[in-house]
Amino acid sequence: MRHRLKALAAAAASVPITLFGLVLVTFLIGRVMPIDPVIAIVGDHAPPDVMARVRLELGLDRPLLVQFGIYLNHLLHGDLGRSVMTSHSVVHDIKQFFPATLELAIVAIFVATVIGIPLGVLAATRQGSRIDTVVRVFCLAGQSVPIFLLGLLCLVIFYVKLGWAPGTGREDVIFAGTIPPVTGLLTIDTLLAGDWDAFHDALAHLAQPAGVLAYFSMAYITRMTRAFMLDALAGEYVITARAKGLSAARVVWRHAFGNISVRLVTVLALTFAGLLEGAVVTETVFSWPGIGQYLTVSLLNADMNAVLGATLVIGISYLLLNLLADAAYTLMDPRVR
Repeated sequence: MRHRLKALAAAAASVPITLFGLVLVTFLIGRVMPIDPVIAIVGDHAPPDVMARVRLELGLDRPLLVQFGIYLNHLLHGDLGRSVMTSHSVVHDIKQFFPATLELAIVAIFVATVIGIPLGVLAATRQGSRIDTVVRVFCLAGQSVPIFLLGLLCLVIFYVKLGWAPGTGREDVIFAGTIPPVTGLLTIDTLLAGDWDAFHDALAHLAQPAGVLAYFSMAYITRMTRAFMLDALAGEYVITARAKGLSAARVVWRHAFGNISVRLVTVLALTFAGLLEGAVVTETVFSWPGIGQYLTVSLLNADMNAVLGATLVIGISYLLLNLLADAAYTLMDPRVR
């Protein structure tokens, strides 16, 4: 019990330290980048006195340490600044754009898990066979092909050539603004509204970007599952279970897979966090109105408040998912407890 309390205390102490480091790095990125936020606000041709006044209002004339203190104070009050691009507060923009990324990542990780884990188990139990070779090549392609190229290929094949899929974006123009936002997840909101046409349209628009992300994530999950299973199948407890005459399915899924499921939790959590972080390229290709596209457009428009706010939210999400993975690891593995 004492060891568990110490572990929980250490984990709790690491959270504020990590958050402080994340905030510090984010702040320094905003100050080191060769982009003048004053020019982004007033323009290149503003009079010098106007630029000086805006610089004074933003506190950019003060020492770096004082600026960081002001930045921390604003963060503690939930203020991430105002976006130059949208004229809204960054918090408002993140509330609007982040659910789209979350929806994309949830669907992608679900598809990747449902397909990737059985494929990894199958490849491990058929090690050296043609099935194993096909699975390994399939996964190697998924991790080797650039995700933007895969997205463009999907658009060319399924949208332009075959006409099976809708174009870019999250929904068709005729459904824009017709669904009241409840959860921010469009597929859920369309179901809550009872609009089946809008639901099918949202699902169709979601299929391509989620499929691209799912393939990329599934390749990693499959490879890790295969590696874990090969290690587990060589264990003495599996050999003993086979010697007792247990069925192959019971040996594989109950004994071998049951032993690696704890490690897979960490893999899935990190993969999901990577989807939130790595959806930037996919959202840009498919014009998906998520936090990734918001970050990209803000960066191109030198909107540093939006860039730093989006970066901070993605970093915090990554941290929270790591903590949840550690907690799940502790609950599932009696040796850790």
